[in-house]
Amino acid sequence: MKAIVMTAPGAPDVLQLREVPMPTLHSDSALLVRIKAAGLNPLDAKLRKRGTYFPDRMPTILGCDGAGIVEATGKSVRRFKTGDAVYFCHGGIGDQPGNYAQYTVIDEQFAAPKPTTLSFSEAAAAPLALITAWEALFDRTALTPTDRVLIHAGAGGVGHIAVQLAKHHGATVYTTVSSEEKASFVRQLGADCALLYRQEDIVARLKAETQGLGVDIAFDTVGGNTFAATFPAVKIYGDVVTLLEPPADCNWKEARLRNLRISFELMLAPMLYNLAPAQRHQTDILARSIALFDEGALRIHVAQEFALAEAAKAHALIESGSVQGKIVLRMD
Repeated sequence: MKAIVMTAPGAPDVLQLREVPMPTLHSDSALLVRIKAAGLNPLDAKLRKRGTYFPDRMPTILGCDGAGIVEATGKSVRRFKTGDAVYFCHGGIGDQPGNYAQYTVIDEQFAAPKPTTLSFSEAAAAPLALITAWEALFDRTALTPTDRVLIHAGAGGVGHIAVQLAKHHGATVYTTVSSEEKASFVRQLGADCALLYRQEDIVARLKAETQGLGVDIAFDTVGGNTFAATFPAVKIYGDVVTLLEPPADCNWKEARLRNLRISFELMLAPMLYNLAPAQRHQTDILARSIALFDEGALRIHVAQEFALAEAAKAHALIESGSVQGKIVLRMD
């Protein structure tokens, strides 16, 4: 089969199209999936540039997100049959082959039925970002319908899903964007207020919007200076969730004075530490989201699709930092 193989850490050109052996069913509960599309995430570019979590297992195939059709099943598989369409987040961090390939093998407990209203490209774009947004809002914090939530980079891959989940849950949603085009996009997703961070004082605006109190929850998908700069915008005893490691010189004073609760969201932890129950919880998030997709309460914006052989070009685009929504590799 054809796959994109990462030969070493480096620039996008370390991603090479190669013929590799077909995967085989490794257990009675495994599925052989013909991948129709694989979602790209900023994580993929970071692993390609810096090296995977398992550098001794090179070369490797990147790509955590996938969607496709079940081609064969182990003898104990009960949840799926040949021909079923599935989507999943599994592999792609260096320990197991990822989804920049025509086929993969995955245990049935880590796959969910593909929402019928989503194309394979849309389904492949969803898992990692959806699980991340869900865990940040509902597991790291406990978002309620009365909460006011700030979501940084609401037009991005994780952000545009978080905006929809928070709004569907009844929260008042504020989100930062870089342009009027992105502001229009997030408003269509349900955001109550789009904040143009290049043109206005975000903290002052949020204080004005919340009668001086600040938001209940802030979700930082950007990192860097944005993390600490968000503290004054959060109410006393509020929550801040971040996807990134705080800078070494982070000034924590405002967070301490406000008694903020700081949480970290790394949805890869279950894969990194082989925590099967936590992985099943993430699969359950995908399963619970099927109704949201099929009822039109949640949608995935695919900004651009690339052929499998164009993976390096897709990585260059995602590293530009200007993508609205998600990027996908199509196998056909």
